[in-house]
Amino acid sequence: MDDINGILEPGMLVRHPDEPNWGIGQVQSNIGGKITVNFREAGKVVIDGSHVLLVIIYDT
Repeated sequence: MDDINGILEPGMLVRHPDEPNWGIGQVQSNIGGKITVNFREAGKVVIDGSHVLLVIIYDT
């Protein structure tokens, strides 16, 4: 999937568009479209970037 997920790097802050209760998450890794994010309220989650387009947080 050619999208914004491709630019995600460790340390970037994101939100999951379908899980607002998870809060803001910090990208841990982005390998082969599998994005590991540590969310404040949900902990570590591995996301398939071909199915979910994460929202980058520029201001906290």
